[in-house]
Amino acid sequence: MTTGTELFLITGATGNTGAHTVRLLRERGLRVRALVHSLDERSARLAEQGAEVVAGDLLDFPAVSSAMTGVTAAYLCYPIRPGLLDATAIFAQAASEAGAHAVVNMSQISARREAKSNAARTHWIAERLLDRTALVTTHLRPTFFTNWQTGFWVRHPNEGIYRLPLADVRHAPIDAADQAKVIAAILQNPDPHDRQIYPLFGAEELNYDEIDIPTFAAGLTAAGASLYFVQHLSNVAQDYCDGIFSGMNNLVEVIGGSKPTTVEDSVATTRPQFDTDGRFGITDARLRAA
Repeated sequence: MTTGTELFLITGATGNTGAHTVRLLRERGLRVRALVHSLDERSARLAEQGAEVVAGDLLDFPAVSSAMTGVTAAYLCYPIRPGLLDATAIFAQAASEAGAHAVVNMSQISARREAKSNAARTHWIAERLLDRTALVTTHLRPTFFTNWQTGFWVRHPNEGIYRLPLADVRHAPIDAADQAKVIAAILQNPDPHDRQIYPLFGAEELNYDEIDIPTFAAGLTAAGASLYFVQHLSNVAQDYCDGIFSGMNNLVEVIGGSKPTTVEDSVATTRPQFDTDGRFGITDARLRAA
């Protein structure tokens, strides 16, 4: 358990899970170093909370090594883009050299050896890489986040539309703030969670049903998504249809300390964002372009 002298490194600190984790740890009076890509108003908010903010890239070994100095435990979070294995190797080497004790690794529920998504398979390999270090290691495998609701939302005059290739299969979206509670709890007491893989689910299972996967992929491309992102989501959509994302457990409550956020509560807190199309919403124009 924490003594008040520990230093926690949060990577992706301005992102959905990272920012909430910084806030939780600082509210508990704990020392936090936030690694961000750039110094902007989002990182300024972290500094206002009392976090030590450093700028750097997870693919820059000297930057990561410097950020790891004096760190007790760290949260590793890498975006859906190429470079995860390099970033994980850099992170593991820097943590080992610095004498860090533990890492909480952000993976994904579709991570497995036979995954067709390049990103999902790479996450599985990254997990195995971390397992081979002396670090106390915990892997988190969340379902889709609740904030994806706004990202794929299309606003019509009198209705909202999700065009997603997810068939009539169910999953329980998890809120980023709920995952942050799990991250913060494990960082403060990592030993009981060593070499554990935790699938994380939200409060209830829901389903979507609209378009096929090729149309979805073309729509994402028309929306400006990268080829890596499109390849990942296209194959993860098939995983979803095959039931990989389905199921429920109580890990958010048991580890994080509170019941998971419901979809209704998530929508209520982000209601203004549903007045416009989401970044990756498959609009009529994007369908025609596809």
